[in-house]
Amino acid sequence: MTQRTDVVELLKAQHTRIRDLLDEVAATSGEERKQHFQDLVRLLAVHETAEEEVVHPFARKNIEGGEQIVKDRIQEEESAKGLLSRLDDMDTDSPEFMTRFEELRTNVLAHAEAEEKYEFARFRQVADQSKLENLARAVKAAETVAPTRPHPGTDTAVKNLAVGPVASVIDRTRDAIRKAMG
Repeated sequence: MTQRTDVVELLKAQHTRIRDLLDEVAATSGEERKQHFQDLVRLLAVHETAEEEVVHPFARKNIEGGEQIVKDRIQEEESAKGLLSRLDDMDTDSPEFMTRFEELRTNVLAHAEAEEKYEFARFRQVADQSKLENLARAVKAAETVAPTRPHPGTDTAVKNLAVGPVASVIDRTRDAIRKAMG
């Protein structure tokens, strides 16, 4: 990623990595599958937290119909978080894991497509390149202090971060984002 990457490029690159990890989990077994699944869980957790803290607030405020678009994306995210939480407690080689994983995969792919179509695509219509680059910096800052596991029922960044072991992480996230936004 270059220094001047904008938020749309950054988030789409993360979606590509998520798709790759979904494929890797499905194509492997044993310890390799377990590791790929752990990598997927971490990436999804930090990606969604950054979206909750930076992307969704921008969409709500700046794109037409943003409130409903974000509401729909949050419902999709909650569904995925619930599935991830259930999968996290399973043996990654069990048939039940793969059945539920395929459900997760379908949901995550549909969610990423909806984000790109309804949210990200409109960002370039309402923000200049400088703003998009600032948003990318804010997403990166949020990701540095995001939780490493998904927390169902935490539809806002504050709730998501509050379930972590140290409440000060909330303040660090806010400070990092404010600093990144200039």
